[in-house]
Amino acid sequence: MPLQVNLVSAEEEVWSGEASLVIAKTVEGEIGFMAGHEPVLAILAEGRVRITGTDGVKIEAEAKDGFISVESDTVTIVAGLAALVA
Repeated sequence: MPLQVNLVSAEEEVWSGEASLVIAKTVEGEIGFMAGHEPVLAILAEGRVRITGTDGVKIEAEAKDGFISVESDTVTIVAGLAALVA
């Protein structure tokens, strides 16, 4: 079962979709999430969020000033500033 991922900034939805892996930087260090992960609520640190879609496509975004929440295979990343990296 894939993860449902929502990455939003204060102004817009940056990316939303299904993924097999999400890696983000928190104030505690880098953390990765796959389906079945235990619930997590963490403070997002400035850095890259790396998402691997279920089709294998890799998406990267710069994000800072926010939090990341994981529960029931849903990953929500809320950032003050976030933008996809080309």
